[in-house]
Amino acid sequence: MVIKVFLASSSGSTAIKKKQQDVLGFLEALKVDYAPLDIACNEDNRMWMRENVPVEKKPTNGIPLPPQIFNEESYCGDYETFFDAKEDNAVYAFLGLPPPPGSKEAKEAYLENGPVENGTIVNGTDDAEDEENLEAEEENIDDDTLKAPVKEEEAQEEAEDEEAKGEDDQPVSEEEEELRQLEQEEEDE
Repeated sequence: MVIKVFLASSSGSTAIKKKQQDVLGFLEALKVDYAPLDIACNEDNRMWMRENVPVEKKPTNGIPLPPQIFNEESYCGDYETFFDAKEDNAVYAFLGLPPPPGSKEAKEAYLENGPVENGTIVNGTDDAEDEENLEAEEENIDDDTLKAPVKEEEAQEEAEDEEAKGEDDQPVSEEEEELRQLEQEEEDE
């Protein structure tokens, strides 16, 4: 599958140029195979892009601006939808590609849907196998992913412990110690 990115090589708009660079740079960083197709120098590319952008995605003037992104013949979206997918860590889903093993998107897909091979959810395992697969996958997930809930629980427990301390207990920080000394001095005066 090749991702097609329709661009305008000779655009006078700096906004369009920046959007095009953003899309291409991100695809290169992800090592996604793509084909840049110039609509400024090739009338066939321009006509194909205009004909294949869905009507509901076209601007009010009816002429879609680059960059426009397709997976083969299937429309993925424009810059705004690409940017939203990037912000949601869902670029592979946006592009219609399976996420690479070990990526954050692959881990999220596994936790939501179970094992995925070549973009397809793999079913047909019994419950014992599913549990073993989940345990094995959880071992492969980043430690930070698993530690986050534990850290939150520890922080909550610490906050509760602090609230439970009486006023006569030792202060938690030097700032509190200074504040208590100042309050004591004011009371003494």
